[in-house]
Amino acid sequence: MIDYLDFFSIYVMTSLEIFMNFWFFIEFLQKKVKPIYGILFTGLGVAVLEIFNLQGIWAFLVFIILLIAVGKLFYRADFGSVALYAVVTVEITTLCFGLCNSLSYILFPVVFKNNPVIFGFIFEWGGNIFAFMLTVFCYRGIQQCCMYDEAANRKYIFMTLMPALLIFLAGEYINENVYGNTVTIEKDGLMSGVNSCQVLFVQVLGAVSLFCIMLAYKKLADSFKRDKEAALLEQQAHFLGQYVKEARLRYEKTKSFRHDIKNHITVVKELLQNQKTEAALQYVEGMENLTADLSFPISTNHPVLDILLGNKLGIAEENQIEVRCSLEVPYPCGISDIDFCIILGNALDNAVSACSRIDKGKQKYIHMTGKVQGDFLLMEIENSYSGRRMIRSGTGLTNIRAAVGKYHGTVEIRTEGEKFMLSILVIIPQQSESISQQTG
Repeated sequence: MIDYLDFFSIYVMTSLEIFMNFWFFIEFLQKKVKPIYGILFTGLGVAVLEIFNLQGIWAFLVFIILLIAVGKLFYRADFGSVALYAVVTVEITTLCFGLCNSLSYILFPVVFKNNPVIFGFIFEWGGNIFAFMLTVFCYRGIQQCCMYDEAANRKYIFMTLMPALLIFLAGEYINENVYGNTVTIEKDGLMSGVNSCQVLFVQVLGAVSLFCIMLAYKKLADSFKRDKEAALLEQQAHFLGQYVKEARLRYEKTKSFRHDIKNHITVVKELLQNQKTEAALQYVEGMENLTADLSFPISTNHPVLDILLGNKLGIAEENQIEVRCSLEVPYPCGISDIDFCIILGNALDNAVSACSRIDKGKQKYIHMTGKVQGDFLLMEIENSYSGRRMIRSGTGLTNIRAAVGKYHGTVEIRTEGEKFMLSILVIIPQQSESISQQTG
């Protein structure tokens, strides 16, 4: 009977614990759980523990490494998130089972004298069941209160990983030094040389500390996300202000030209009537210079982009940068004017900045192409750059990715020697969606 109980305790309960850890670990990563992977992982975990006879802290460390390997290799998750949630998953399990064990050691002496065998059996299995329930409750609590948006900044994730790992290692150290591999029960049901109340207090404090750490990091990640959104809104306001200023200037020029057009027509008419054809032609040529200010140097079939590209590429030409643009965009388009300004404004600003760092005497150019194919808009900006600087995702590229992400698009960066290429693929929303985006 004892052998069956040991088999059930070692293999069945351990297998359930490993499978549960795997399940919630994948959910923490916000990935789809595949049960077959969980079964295979459970079998691997039990085999590793049995073959290498791992116990205590070494067993948990190996288990953490296995979770990290699965999350990184099979689910392609970010390493920082994988490491953090592997530690948190194992730590929650050890803390919950440790809490239940300490609570059992405190309550067991109260009923020990009545029937040690029956109550020992009840406390053992009842404690395991309660530990599983408490573990699931803690996992759900982490998911509901402490999960953060995966799009948020992860650069400070190790601020959370280090204290979480410290709590885990400290808890395991206490368990090994207090309880060890065997537990000695005195005749009165108390554990020999162990103050279970103190251990319980330390374990409760560790669990509360872990939740506080995870909650604090969620608040920090949310704060970074809000800062990023605020920066994006600030840039939207900047581009909108530029667009309004340019539109107002062209409106004033158009208004002035319309006011004077009758006078111009009268002059040309008088010159022709007086057979002064050459003078009339010269006057018309002068009028062409006036109308040139009313037209856009770039024609994309999209008025907002005509203004934006005319401004940005005009700055490039002033800096002796060769400019070539072949972009056709339908108007109205499912992509909002502000998002267009963010995407192309940042892309061209980065291109002009890269060209300005090229040594004198070398070719400087910006070539831009783009067209709509079905429900997709593909734009490519190619420019020369020094080739010496590492490409980093600064504010400009971050804002581009954020704007493109609203339309489920992709951004790809490639370099070839002294050539930099930015490819942007955007899925054009349906007409019903475009109306709300234009107004938004």
